[in-house]
Amino acid sequence: MNKALEAKLKDLPREPGVYFHKNKNEEIIYVGKAAVLRNRVRQYFQASRNRDPKTEALVEEIYDTDWMVVESELEALFLEAEMIRRYMPRYNILLRDDKAMSYIRIDYDSDYPTVGTTRRPLDDGARYYGPYFSTYGVRQALKLLRRIFPFATRQIPGQKRATLHYHLGLDPGLEEGKTSLEDYRANLRKLIAVIEGRRTTILKEIEKDMKRAAKAQDFETATKLRNQVSALQNLGKQVIFSDKEFLDISKDHALNELVDLLQLAGFPKRIEGYDISHMQGTNVVASMVVFTNGVSDKGEYRKFKTRKEHNNDFYNMHETIGRRLSEKNIKAWGTPSLILIDGGKGQLDAAIQARDAAGQSHIPFVGIAKREEQIVIQKGKSNVELNVQEMHRLGGFATESEDFILVNIPHNTNVVKLLQRIRDESHRFAVTYHSVLKVKHQTASMLDDIPTIGPATRKKLIKTFGSMRGVLQASDEELMHVLGEKKATVLKQYLQPMQRKQEDFTETP
Repeated sequence: MNKALEAKLKDLPREPGVYFHKNKNEEIIYVGKAAVLRNRVRQYFQASRNRDPKTEALVEEIYDTDWMVVESELEALFLEAEMIRRYMPRYNILLRDDKAMSYIRIDYDSDYPTVGTTRRPLDDGARYYGPYFSTYGVRQALKLLRRIFPFATRQIPGQKRATLHYHLGLDPGLEEGKTSLEDYRANLRKLIAVIEGRRTTILKEIEKDMKRAAKAQDFETATKLRNQVSALQNLGKQVIFSDKEFLDISKDHALNELVDLLQLAGFPKRIEGYDISHMQGTNVVASMVVFTNGVSDKGEYRKFKTRKEHNNDFYNMHETIGRRLSEKNIKAWGTPSLILIDGGKGQLDAAIQARDAAGQSHIPFVGIAKREEQIVIQKGKSNVELNVQEMHRLGGFATESEDFILVNIPHNTNVVKLLQRIRDESHRFAVTYHSVLKVKHQTASMLDDIPTIGPATRKKLIKTFGSMRGVLQASDEELMHVLGEKKATVLKQYLQPMQRKQEDFTETP
């Protein structure tokens, strides 16, 4: 261990946090979390500790260490996962075991919503949060949160009485109607908000509801809400999911590099990423993802369905940015510190034109081109200034045309990893929304021409049977139960040719 690092480690705090081990080239080679930073980080440099060969190799390569202090162990858990996804440090990959990461699964739209953890997210309509690198930590967090926001973990077939967990204050008691499905889902929305890092917002909402109940002399409800407020406040002393406003973003290596490279006026607290997805100009959608203080902030994500179907990404991007920067949405969502466009010169130019037309010309805009991962800057319009010295320090170079600067930075640098993470997330979110609309459109088109089957009935069918395939496989009795005898008879007449095709396709020769 060098002298500078030895001196630095004396200042390690006793709070929970995330630490970053770096090599001589300032590359982040390992990210870890700690309940007590001082104890955990110092363990790496204690010669008496027994270490496996991989950890020994890591320790030999550590030249510098940085850290970020957070408020709780679970906040450290969330932040560690985000930083590993962003930086992909090689020793995190080498040292991890062969187990998959954990997700929180909430079956919110079910008639009997449940909450649990899983290692394998499925396309089953449930909501997934994560991934997290410690299954034990996530389960401990859910155990604490269940005392504040009671939830069911599984449905027992044939169960008609409320379980013991209801009497312990851990279950909503749907079996006996102790809680309505509507109230239970409202409770789950609060749980989700805490998981997404919006604990402060939920605290304010519950406090307002408590005062409203007290004013109406509904003292039983007011007491329950008061207990929720107290438990949520105490939760911050035990374990809590990512209150992002408390992160010290000056320790974020990627944000530091981004500020220096583009000479931004300050740390970009809210970075928004945009992408377009469509199939030959149909079901055109756009995504807006938000990274608050460099961390994915899924509660702030938004999606757009374009008003016109165009096989023209420049037009689609122009419409999306124009709508985002409207006076109404600026007021509702705030002003971004930096906007990242997934695309090259054309997409960036279209976005900047929309920004200027909306009267928000002060917002910095840059693009990221797909193939070479080039940072695209429009001269005089992107509202950033390329720091050539910082670019060279990062091992990069630039090519210029009359109107644009294309910045080539090595892909293993922190700043490129951050921009890639935002771009990949915006792409994922856009493609997911497009796929949902595509399936809905295909399903609706099959039912559109059937007499007596209107939009409300179509929605009811899909909700009941899950998909068009489920409708085709439904029995006469099931359809009659949902639609009534007359509508079911009409529907079956029109579905019979489709059912025969499906049987022919699935029949084994």
